[in-house]
Amino acid sequence: MKDILKNINKAFDNRIRLGIMSALMVNEFLDFNSLKEILGVTDGNLASHIKALEKVEYIKIEKQFIGKKPNTKYSITKLGTLEFKKHIAALEKLIHKS
Repeated sequence: MKDILKNINKAFDNRIRLGIMSALMVNEFLDFNSLKEILGVTDGNLASHIKALEKVEYIKIEKQFIGKKPNTKYSITKLGTLEFKKHIAALEKLIHKS
């Protein structure tokens, strides 16, 4: 049991961060409003969780302008993909052990 729990990643223990990572695993990138709509969260709530995932380098942020409007899009990093897959595998092992 101890080996299974070592791969449970604290960065993903919040449902919003888990949702961000899940959405980015199946999309090349998403913009802020798309993530907000998919997850049904407020601007501030989403921003704080994005910041936490960016800090550990699991997602990357690209800012650009479309016309005169700013657009921010998010994508998952190689490290983020690796760590998220390890986290999901650990959860699956834990479920199957029960």
